[in-house]
Amino acid sequence: MKIVKVIEMISASEKGFEDAIQNCLTEASKTVRNIDSIYVSEMKVHVCDNKITTYGVNCKVSFRVENGEENTQP
Repeated sequence: MKIVKVIEMISASEKGFEDAIQNCLTEASKTVRNIDSIYVSEMKVHVCDNKITTYGVNCKVSFRVENGEENTQP
């Protein structure tokens, strides 16, 4: 039986939304294996002096669980 676990992460970038999502994936993959998908549940920007300064995303990262245990790396 396949089990999928979901963790929620918040990530940001000064470059854009795609880079913010990639930052989330890069950080998650340092400790989690078997990542299947990332669902972006929220997108936002921070503004200063009428210019976008930071792009932020709230992501739900889904990954397969092996043998009933989380796939976190030591």
